[in-house]
Amino acid sequence: MCTLCDRPLGARVEWHHAVPKSEGGRETVPLHPICHRTVHAALTNSELAALCSDGALDAVRGHPEVARFLRWVADKPRDFHAPTRRSRTRDEGWAWRKR
Repeated sequence: MCTLCDRPLGARVEWHHAVPKSEGGRETVPLHPICHRTVHAALTNSELAALCSDGALDAVRGHPEVARFLRWVADKPRDFHAPTRRSRTRDEGWAWRKR
């Protein structure tokens, strides 16, 4: 089962560091590729580290963009794929960091 969306895993599985390696994380959890991309599109590594300090993705599921994605993907097939866009709020954060 995918740790983020709780749907059965398909042919492709990606292993996600709940706490990013850059933030000291070691434990990984299985995700669908689309779920993995959504997590990283919506949240920065420092935000992930703050939300997943206990290694669980419960707080990530509560993030508004991720929650909207989870409602949308719930009835999709296990190997469903679609392009993933980076969050506007995250893009603004990146623009701010580049200055």
